[in-house]
Amino acid sequence: MAQALVVINPNSSQSVTDGIDAALEPLRGLGVPIRCETLAEGPPGIETQAQADRVIAPMLDLAARLEPEALGYVIACFGDPGLHALRDETALPVLGIQEAAVANALTRGQRFGVIAILPASVPRQLRAFGAMGVTDRLAGERPLGRGVAALSEAEATLAAMVETGRALRDEDGADVVIMGCAGMAQYRNPLEEALGIPVIEPCQAAVAMAIGRIALRQG
Repeated sequence: MAQALVVINPNSSQSVTDGIDAALEPLRGLGVPIRCETLAEGPPGIETQAQADRVIAPMLDLAARLEPEALGYVIACFGDPGLHALRDETALPVLGIQEAAVANALTRGQRFGVIAILPASVPRQLRAFGAMGVTDRLAGERPLGRGVAALSEAEATLAAMVETGRALRDEDGADVVIMGCAGMAQYRNPLEEALGIPVIEPCQAAVAMAIGRIALRQG
């Protein structure tokens, strides 16, 4: 099989992987093949720190098996599970969608807001933002109250995302919004249209950055 940038969905929901794959279509014309993989050993959705931690070992095993076919890796979960562990195990570029989305947001506005899935997601993501040293640029983070499985209910999910995004914009002062779950990938365009401010889909942000690194031969 030809070498490609490998995008790993660490949950076991093929519908989430399919949504990620569709969101990456605009980037396929840049000359780097993109291959999306689903981690069969993962839970249907990653909604807690414990679930995120449990996928690290099988995800590292999958990446090792795919190494001969990989140009680089993107970890497509908005918690970046195993990001630093995988960087330890390969010389190829490794991007996490949370880290890449925040880096992108800092170039698109002054204060970013994040739409999370569940209230339990917020503390672990705030810990990550603290570790990145970007909390002074964080306008706020608000949960939808919808788990990963419920994100496939398109009409209700988009309505909730628009409501949450407006609160981040109007009440918290965000001038750019990050969608805080890979399962939200299909909603970027209508959400951005509804909010009138930049909306970042994290898988797109990470893959765009990875393609640049691959083109420049940077690990």
